[in-house]
Amino acid sequence: QVQLVESGGGLVQPGGSLRLSCAASGSIGSFNTMGWYRQPPGKQRDLVATITHDGSPNYADSVKGRFTISRDNAQNTVHLQMNNLKPEDTAVYYCRVSNFLYDRWGQGTQVTVSS
Repeated sequence: QVQLVESGGGLVQPGGSLRLSCAASGSIGSFNTMGWYRQPPGKQRDLVATITHDGSPNYADSVKGRFTISRDNAQNTVHLQMNNLKPEDTAVYYCRVSNFLYDRWGQGTQVTVSS
């Protein structure tokens, strides 16, 4: 059973930075995609960024140039470095890890951007 634990959310002022981390445990296998999604209050959950097992990233247009996704295959972790945060980045951020055998979500971590 794959389990995900997120960390790193919090309150930050506009223009600030945060780094989210997600640690996966269990039999996640080698060929998986790891990613981050977010759900603002009252809105649907949307993709933020994903990264394939070989390190190819994909970003939502709204975060390109500000967010960087990375992964450590030895540690089964995925990170999201968020710079120049804006109030519209406020949301619950969810980690996701999936391959052809499974699709797992973390419990979510709150990110609030406010002065």
